[in-house]
Amino acid sequence: MIPLAMADVGCENIIRKVGGNPDTKKFLENLGFVVGGAVTVINEINGNLIVNVKDSRVAVSKEMAYRIMV
Repeated sequence: MIPLAMADVGCENIIRKVGGNPDTKKFLENLGFVVGGAVTVINEINGNLIVNVKDSRVAVSKEMAYRIMV
């Protein structure tokens, strides 16, 4: 397992674990980051990630991306 922040651009990954406090987990789950779901890093801008998750493009801060394990 590696953090989403270290995943390769353009490769589809399966979410293995979502970390953080309960509020952070709920926030990420509401965005579509659920265990077993697919996520693809589209682009990285200044450490922040643009990802494809559940047919939506979402911007995630580097801090949040380190809480999502793939």
